[in-house]
Amino acid sequence: MQAVILAAGEGRRLRPLTHSMPKAMVPVANRPIIEYIIRALEKNGIREIIVVVGYKKEQVIRHLNSLDIPVRVVVQERQLGTAHALKCAAPLITGDFLLLPGDNYIDTASIARIMKEKNAVLTWDHPHPSNFGVLTIRDGYVREVIEKPDEAPGFTVSTGIFSLTPSFLPYLTKNEIPDAVNAMIADGKSLRAVPAEDWQDAIYPWDLLRLNSALLREIRQERAGQIGSSVVMRGAVSIGKGTTIGPNTTILGPVVIGDDCRIGPNCVIMPETSIGSRVEVEPFTMIAHSLVLDDVRIRSHARLSDAVIGIGSEIGDHSTTIPYRTIFSIEGEMIRAGFGAILGDNVRTAPFCILKNCIVGNEARIDDGKTVYGEVPDGARIL
Repeated sequence: MQAVILAAGEGRRLRPLTHSMPKAMVPVANRPIIEYIIRALEKNGIREIIVVVGYKKEQVIRHLNSLDIPVRVVVQERQLGTAHALKCAAPLITGDFLLLPGDNYIDTASIARIMKEKNAVLTWDHPHPSNFGVLTIRDGYVREVIEKPDEAPGFTVSTGIFSLTPSFLPYLTKNEIPDAVNAMIADGKSLRAVPAEDWQDAIYPWDLLRLNSALLREIRQERAGQIGSSVVMRGAVSIGKGTTIGPNTTILGPVVIGDDCRIGPNCVIMPETSIGSRVEVEPFTMIAHSLVLDDVRIRSHARLSDAVIGIGSEIGDHSTTIPYRTIFSIEGEMIRAGFGAILGDNVRTAPFCILKNCIVGNEARIDDGKTVYGEVPDGARIL
């Protein structure tokens, strides 16, 4: 059986984190989202995988080439929609296939369920269905897909994961997959609804914290690097090659730390934290329930909680993130969210800053002792 993964989109609602990478390549628990999908397919014996790339395609291709499973790549030169992306891959489809978005997590058991069906979709009951394609279902079959309705008729949504036959391809006359699905159903073809075992999507940047927590439950405990004296580690903790953990540091899993990092001494890394590669965490710093990407520097006596820190950023000493709930406007939608801070790439904060439920754009600069909340645009400087 073949699988087609659609990984051409940007993920605009995940900005500022997708400014420099496509959503499928955002690392969660130190692995790009698309890799979890490929591994789940591999565990189900599917090794003929086609990936459609587009936005920042070089990054996706480079990572796919580093994997130990062959993947065929198709380029969608213009991002005109999901149906258009599938049409780009259509010449390579030779039989029944799975269709999957490249920026959602799906578990191995759910793929095993839908592989057994012809013309089926994996479904999920979601508390905020209006962010997705909402399904009307009767007797186990989908009657209609209502894409992102203002008022959803129910809570069951499409995961975007389908088991299809080549007979679906002629319905790709518009740009989006839900249009093709509705056309197929209107033509008298059936589409079975199959509940997923586990499925996770990150719509907004703070959703990455929830996804990170979920995926850290699956980490394998590996202890490479150099671990100092009197270090306390409890629970599942994975430490990469070339990483040093200073003395008197405490790490409470699940936690994953990448390669060539310098942690401590006298630091505390609390559960549900991912730290990328080449990260420096200076002494007397505490990090909890956070996602720290590559090449970040966190100065001494910092306290980070419920934070996503973008590539190459630097957090000044004695800086703090404070989780709080407020309302954000994302592409015209008013969204209530609670978290500490979302920082884009190459953000710099001076010492003694307080980041309170804020989204800080790429390349922003924040001077000493400032309290920041709300949204800060790319390249801004707060004096």
